[in-house]
Amino acid sequence: MKDALFGGINAAALTAMTADFTPDLDRYAAHCNWLLANGCNGLGILGTTGEANSFGFEERKAILEGILARGVPAAKLMPGTGCASLADTVELTKHAKAQGCRGVLVLPPFYYKAPSDDGLFAYFSEVVNRVGGGIAIYLYHFPQQSAVPFSLDLIGRLLKAFPGQIKGVKDSSGDYANMKAMIDHFAADGFEVYSGSDEYVQKILAEGGAGCITAAGNVNARFGAIVYKHRTGPEADAAQAVLNATRKAATASPLIPGLREIIARSTGDAAWRNIRPPHLPLSAEAGQKAWDAMQATGALPLPGLGLKAAAA
Repeated sequence: MKDALFGGINAAALTAMTADFTPDLDRYAAHCNWLLANGCNGLGILGTTGEANSFGFEERKAILEGILARGVPAAKLMPGTGCASLADTVELTKHAKAQGCRGVLVLPPFYYKAPSDDGLFAYFSEVVNRVGGGIAIYLYHFPQQSAVPFSLDLIGRLLKAFPGQIKGVKDSSGDYANMKAMIDHFAADGFEVYSGSDEYVQKILAEGGAGCITAAGNVNARFGAIVYKHRTGPEADAAQAVLNATRKAATASPLIPGLREIIARSTGDAAWRNIRPPHLPLSAEAGQKAWDAMQATGALPLPGLGLKAAAA
């Protein structure tokens, strides 16, 4: 898609933490800058992979401010700002806007199940009206996690009511038919559709989608960049095969602890295993299994990340 604000390959970045589970801003900023230098066009921060809902309201603000202060460019960031509370969603979105971010990724209000489209329309209308212009809102469609989907009818209503402000969607449902329907219905109006699944990168670009925002982007972004550059042909096909394999490897273990294990072993930095409960680090046996699976994909080693061939 031409002129997409975050068009291309976006990693859903892991959030570094210290041993007492406070955000490790130095380590996190270094990881973000490494991702941007190694295949990422932008970064989804404080989303599912970034454990946003394990952090408090003020912590989320401090994390964004902290990595900006350490040189991560605001224009490359799409922070997650969706909360169960309308007031918190509005405040975090206003904060991201004030920090210079161009867009935010917004979960639906996820505590109350089965809200009507009318209720969701009212919620997002309040968000847009209270935040005002100057920042694009991307809908986060992840019904397996939120239990609150975005219907095509709801998206159409929001686009009609707020053209240019409701800018796109990250679809983490894994349902390509749904992604394709969003593209077919809304891409002509500039609505940006991003896959949350690595295996659909080449396909969604060919269909008129904007790219991807994926957890496995923490380890496979340089292959995504090849697909984004070439789109078709042997080089793109080979890189897409690596994306497929890394997605399969990443989801064979609990996703967030597994990716942390890969980064910990790749860097020799055990601090990457720090993770807030209720998540837990992988056991030694599970960690080895995750490492072996990722090595078999061809995505490792990770250039410039202080790699060690042996386990940390």
